[in-house]
Amino acid sequence: MNIIWFDEDVYKMLLRLGINIFFLTLIIRFTYYRVSRRKDYLFTYYLLGSIVFFICFSLKKLDIDTGMGLGLFAIFSIIRYRTSQIDIREMTYLFLVIGLSVVNALASKKISMIELGIVNTFIFGLTYFLEFGWQVRSETQKLILFEDIELIRKGREAELKAELERRTGLSIQRVEVGKINFLDDTAQVRIFYHSNQQHSADFNEND
Repeated sequence: MNIIWFDEDVYKMLLRLGINIFFLTLIIRFTYYRVSRRKDYLFTYYLLGSIVFFICFSLKKLDIDTGMGLGLFAIFSIIRYRTSQIDIREMTYLFLVIGLSVVNALASKKISMIELGIVNTFIFGLTYFLEFGWQVRSETQKLILFEDIELIRKGREAELKAELERRTGLSIQRVEVGKINFLDDTAQVRIFYHSNQQHSADFNEND
């Protein structure tokens, strides 16, 4: 059997793998997780980034058309798991993890390690700056079934906002009134507040 036990590409793979894991850690652990505290996505991003890296490296090693492989990764980037819907922010990080892993695995001899480092550093720097550099707080929304239907009348917006703040304990930025049911005197009310006020994650709302 013509089995190759070792070649010099092993050093190339380990070097690129080290670069990939280093920058994935900066993005996933020290940027994304610092904000979201979602361990489930931490698990997903690391494993997905690693398997994408090895698949791309293998495709390049075997001289297989990488277009087919990249098509599969594009599907991963827009996938929605049946158990829960992925938020746009998590989808962005998912695409970021896939993209960096592809770049680090498929970099040819025409791309120096310095250039590869610049690409990874720029992506990480931009991600970190957008998360923490701009003092812009993310706005979160929550749908509430509200039973005091008298407060949804025009002219009582301040009273409605004050009552919702009293019940939820949140500093509400604005309120929108949706469906109204006069049969049981209830209304759907959507409140908007800064996400850093509530540490627990909201359930996805199919409305």
